[in-house]
Amino acid sequence: MIINRKGLHQKLSNDVSSLQPNSSAASYIANELLPPIDTQEVWASGVTYFRSKEARMDESKKSGADVFYDKVYDAERPEIFFKSTPYRVLGHGDKIRIRKDSTWNVPEPELTLFISSEATIEGYTIGDDVSSRSIEGENPLYLPQAKSYDGSAAMGPCIYIPAQPISPDTGIHLTISRGGKEVFNGSATLSQMKRSLTELTSWLTRESSFKQGVFLMTGTCLVPGDGFTLQQGDVVSIAIDKIGVLTNSVA
Repeated sequence: MIINRKGLHQKLSNDVSSLQPNSSAASYIANELLPPIDTQEVWASGVTYFRSKEARMDESKKSGADVFYDKVYDAERPEIFFKSTPYRVLGHGDKIRIRKDSTWNVPEPELTLFISSEATIEGYTIGDDVSSRSIEGENPLYLPQAKSYDGSAAMGPCIYIPAQPISPDTGIHLTISRGGKEVFNGSATLSQMKRSLTELTSWLTRESSFKQGVFLMTGTCLVPGDGFTLQQGDVVSIAIDKIGVLTNSVA
């Protein structure tokens, strides 16, 4: 598998140096772009930003579970959970879904790592960890149902493979439109994340091996207010500096 290798940037730089320009590449990217995943699993990290901690605590106060989110933010061990099988991952332009049995649904824009089978961070993409806040807030044991269902994961539009690790000043931007009008707009930077990317990678790969590599969503701090929930027809656009824009409508 071409992306599952240590030193991926150098390998690809060598390969593309001999390639000729392709006049149909722009059309292919615009019309036939698939999610940048093959057989890899997708995992996710939670409560890696202070804003996420606040949101999780607010939504779980009624159940008395808010204390768990407070504790995990300061704990040595991060929250890491399984998000999606590859066939459930949607790409740029595809339609994400919200659960029919949920009353409070949000997108979660996240820098997503591609980690090789040797546990090295080799690339970056954009992830949308679509979530049911009403289900997770009711009971933290419902997390798999709140996070993992058909249409709950989107990634793209590409994998960014730089020569050096991505900068902490990298911006993440979320825009949500409804009926052609913007209903939410927010931005943040990776520097607001409490845990480092290498720390999260270390915990994910500590007792688990990934023969074809793995994708890891790294958490969000762009959380719409408590009065907001996604609706059918909404358009979610997530931009991360130097990677691109991932846009999906809600089915």
